[in-house]
Amino acid sequence: MSGVNGVIGRVFQPWRLPEARLFKEQAKLITSHLLGIGILGASMLGLFCALTLYWLFDDQTGFYWLASSWLLNAATYALLRKWVDRSMSAGQRFRLLFGVFASAGAVWGVLPLLILDASSPIPLLLIMVVIITHGAGTFAINASSMPLYCAYIYPAVAPLMVACFFSSDPLMLGLGGLCFIYLLCMTMFASGAQQAARHSLQLQFTNLELVEQLRSESEQRELARAEAVAANRAKSSFLAAASHDLRQPLHALGLFLEALGRSGINGRQQEMLDNAAAVSASARHMLNTLLDYSRLEAGVIEPTPCGFRLQTLLSKLEREFGPQADARGLVYRSRDTALAAHADPALVELILRNLISNALRYTEQGGVLVACRRRGAKAHIEVWDTGTGIAEGNQQAIFQEFFQLGNPERDRRKGLGLGLAIVQGLCETLGVELELTSVQGRGSVFRLIVPVELGGVVMDEVSPAQPLSGFDRLSVLVVDDDPAIREAMSELLSSWGCDCQVADSPAAALEICRELPQLLIVDYRLRDEQTGADVMAALRARFGRLPPTFIITGDTAPDRLRDAQNTGALLLHKPVDAARLHEEVSRVVG
Repeated sequence: MSGVNGVIGRVFQPWRLPEARLFKEQAKLITSHLLGIGILGASMLGLFCALTLYWLFDDQTGFYWLASSWLLNAATYALLRKWVDRSMSAGQRFRLLFGVFASAGAVWGVLPLLILDASSPIPLLLIMVVIITHGAGTFAINASSMPLYCAYIYPAVAPLMVACFFSSDPLMLGLGGLCFIYLLCMTMFASGAQQAARHSLQLQFTNLELVEQLRSESEQRELARAEAVAANRAKSSFLAAASHDLRQPLHALGLFLEALGRSGINGRQQEMLDNAAAVSASARHMLNTLLDYSRLEAGVIEPTPCGFRLQTLLSKLEREFGPQADARGLVYRSRDTALAAHADPALVELILRNLISNALRYTEQGGVLVACRRRGAKAHIEVWDTGTGIAEGNQQAIFQEFFQLGNPERDRRKGLGLGLAIVQGLCETLGVELELTSVQGRGSVFRLIVPVELGGVVMDEVSPAQPLSGFDRLSVLVVDDDPAIREAMSELLSSWGCDCQVADSPAAALEICRELPQLLIVDYRLRDEQTGADVMAALRARFGRLPPTFIITGDTAPDRLRDAQNTGALLLHKPVDAARLHEEVSRVVG
């Protein structure tokens, strides 16, 4: 029983109305063809039949039939024009088109019966050829829907076939057989054409859905990217604002502490001063980390590669980090090397500082080893530690901003979580590789790969100039809108033997300056949207030139860093260490 049902289902499957959206597209296509060439072509074929019957066989029957055919064509055209843009269900559209084709088929099916004469088959054969031709044209219009095509072709051919079978004339019986075979073949062709059309339309809808899905996903990605950019911009603005506001008091604090240390205090007071200086240095280190990250975002770091001996750098780092390791009961070692690298030594040093600082921070026992080995034309600088190690799932995440392992309480002694993000950014700026190998519970190895210097001349790092004890009445103008910083700078510079004048704006600076100072120290961002660049422009306008100039800023916003650097002055960042300031002033005086 199920087999019989399956056969019946396959036979009648082409007659089922396709799903609504498929038939809607089929109906639109069929209607456009009918309103275009379909109705006009049928009218011309009808005129040909009527004229042929009259001229060749002196039969006026065709003209009466032609009038009814044209009347039907006109009514069909008007009906389709009226309903073509109307909102209709798939069933309604099907019934409308079914009626159109069935009525057209019936009109054409009547014509052979009107001239049926077994004794004169020639006109009948002629009309039969015209009907077959019209059937082929109709097939091109509505073959995508087998029920609609059959609604036309069966009424057009079946009446003649039935009439021929009831005739006793052999020729008429043969013509009836040909009509039967024609109907069978055209039904099969229409079934195949309908399946192909449906498949094509389904593919079209599938493609449209995929395109729409891709467009939707693209819009969602673009929206997510825009939100991420906005969040990143907001984060940068917040960091810049917070950093600037924190740097101002820390800068003044450092200057006051330095001035206080020169005022003659007892041992107990010196101990307390040293503790305060250590706390200030810790805060300054975190803010400088933020500054390094902001400088990377601003794109103001420009590498200046040169040849330098790695041993000089490794020795310097060992002198700095060795005591820190000893204080924690750890071992710090660096292996001697004769290799020289070709890169920016300051940026390589900053990368290694971050890696070594991280290694010490996450090592509880054992120690840290810094070594270098050559691999072809590359030098591999490796930082080994016996710390906690990094799980494989976190080995990419640790390079993200503010990501820290084992610090859910955000202990400030463990840093900000920017060190490795800065390392990765510096490596991209230098165009060098950084590799990580780590086993959780056993330790990690960070491997910095830099080019080996192949030239004949390699410069050793120049040692910093020794600070001078005094500057012998060096005239200095300090412009800053923060009263505490002006007072602290005045105290510190006076303790160095300078003649210091202070102002809070470009106008105030011009008012107190009778002659060009020997050194200008100016904050970049002043009140009333004025900047250090305005102070420099005002002095240049009055005196025709500028003295050596330091811009000291607490800004970390990328655009302001670029603007400050474009002034051409030496850029220092708050909080400025007094020793660093003394060193830079000594260099300028020298």
